[in-house]
Amino acid sequence: MQDVIPMHQAKSTLSQLVQRAAAGETVLIGPNGHAVAQLTRLDNAAKPRKLGFLKGQLVVPDDFDAPLPDQVLEGFQGGR
Repeated sequence: MQDVIPMHQAKSTLSQLVQRAAAGETVLIGPNGHAVAQLTRLDNAAKPRKLGFLKGQLVVPDDFDAPLPDQVLEGFQGGR
């Protein structure tokens, strides 16, 4: 059975506990030896974001920033 880190100890050693979780360990935290929280590594934490992955696939129309028609504006402003 895994040890449960007391709340006060978890508070004072949070950075070390995060390092343990980042290394793949599951850290249980709770009062009186009863786990109420679980600290684990995020699966997506190591996935870098790829910028520009839709480059060339989207087209912005020339009138993109043109004023909206009155009917559409009325819909946003609560008109009928």
